[in-house]
Amino acid sequence: MDQCALSLCMIVKNAADALGRCLDSVDRLADEIVVVDTGSTDRTLEIASRYGATVAAFDFTFVDFAAARNYALACAGGRWILSLDADELLDAASIPLIREAVERDENAGYYFERVNHHRDPQESTTDYVVRLFPNRPGYRYHGRVHETVDASILSGGGRLRRTSIRVHHDFDRDPEMRRRRNLWYIGILEEEIARAPGDLSRLVFLGAEYHQLGRFDRATEIAERIARLRPLDPEAHLHAGVYHLLYQPDRGRARTDFREALRLRPGYPEAQSFLQLMNEQDGSPRSAAGDS
Repeated sequence: MDQCALSLCMIVKNAADALGRCLDSVDRLADEIVVVDTGSTDRTLEIASRYGATVAAFDFTFVDFAAARNYALACAGGRWILSLDADELLDAASIPLIREAVERDENAGYYFERVNHHRDPQESTTDYVVRLFPNRPGYRYHGRVHETVDASILSGGGRLRRTSIRVHHDFDRDPEMRRRRNLWYIGILEEEIARAPGDLSRLVFLGAEYHQLGRFDRATEIAERIARLRPLDPEAHLHAGVYHLLYQPDRGRARTDFREALRLRPGYPEAQSFLQLMNEQDGSPRSAAGDS
């Protein structure tokens, strides 16, 4: 890759136990490493410096993860940005894929597959997050927590592409620590929603936080609210249906939700599958397609 083609950007705090492993996983991939520290009191800064990182302090008195990440972007000199957290490891097989994406130099953000490892390996989950994108002034993060760069890439004329690039995330192994973080994030998300009720991305993350806490009553209410605010979004109706079927049982409402999702997206396989499941449970011979 060209000189300063790729900048690794991170925000950290008291990450001494994990940072070295993360940086080892991207060894010789990035041309520069930018680490923005939000108040570490352990050996985090010493470790970052040992790996040749440019380290910058960020005042985190007012919690705003997007602002911290955007500060890291402003410090980066690479044509491309790779964003990782200290508790993440880049899968070794993904390094050539990142090199190829940078060399193609498309105006696109790339979704990575993130494998979230829990205390019980059988509970591991997977989600997709944009972690590689061009370093452009308009491409900036949004959201005080659960910050994302996706919307700014799209509004800037870029595309979003899903890849097989994989990162491994060591999800909080301490349930009490996870619970405290959930509650902390909920408070911040509710503040954001109060200031910008139309920002549905904040509602989606709020529902996820309540789900992780096992507060399925609140998660269901939020799924219903999103479906009302996005009446033409089949996925919103599907998610509401899942909550009505599995977490706050109301089979009538679940069936209505799945039918609406299928009406909005004919052939929607997930909606068809849930309707078929309900028909089988009810002993009905109707097909999911006919049920719609």
